[in-house]
Amino acid sequence: MVVAFVVTLGSCRAEAPAVGEDDTTATTRSLLTEPPSDGVSTPILGVPNPDPNAPDIPIAELGYDRGSAEAPVKVLEMSDYGCGYCRKFHLETFPTLQDEFIETGMVEWKFAPFVTGMFGNSLPVTEAAECALEQDEEAFLALNERLWRDQAEWKGSSDAAGLVRQWAGELDVDVARFDACLAEDRRLPRVAAQSGLSRQLGVRGTPTFFVLGYPPLQGALPTEMFREILTLVHAEATRDGG
Repeated sequence: MVVAFVVTLGSCRAEAPAVGEDDTTATTRSLLTEPPSDGVSTPILGVPNPDPNAPDIPIAELGYDRGSAEAPVKVLEMSDYGCGYCRKFHLETFPTLQDEFIETGMVEWKFAPFVTGMFGNSLPVTEAAECALEQDEEAFLALNERLWRDQAEWKGSSDAAGLVRQWAGELDVDVARFDACLAEDRRLPRVAAQSGLSRQLGVRGTPTFFVLGYPPLQGALPTEMFREILTLVHAEATRDGG
């Protein structure tokens, strides 16, 4: 399915050294001029698996998909709800990408939230988002938006699980089903699988984007740069009627 983008114009990073804006721009420009890979030679999203003994992860069953499955460009986003740069991306850039690329059938976008371990309260809110997604798409989208918008509130809360449960009720989520999902830990395997996927892919900062056939980019890309990349990738994917 995918390959990635990693931009360090803003990313929440655990291990990798900082990269300057000039270096990031050069990396992005080189990505646009390099020929795409065949996207087939490596087992997970076009990225070599650093652990050949790791179990296969059912990527198609993870995350939340937006857009047409027939879209010529596929993107996987891996973000942590606690990451400030992920919040910036979702509030400032993603709405434009959704309007111009996803809703127009150019791009299929898979959002896979995972827990990096860098941010307090990230685990309970990610579990809550997964339980909302289990309920229905509208419930998930409403809670997802609230988690990004009011990130500082739940990150600073002494009872993030209780706060997010309150929000779920305000957003017309079926709280009884929501509570049952959390109590039975039905979403924990998905959260664990998405975190495992991040390790297999070697994700070292958030947000990280994987775009089929191209090298990884990590970080909160400026909207114009992301628009340029997706436009050129789409043109390449559809060249000669492809």
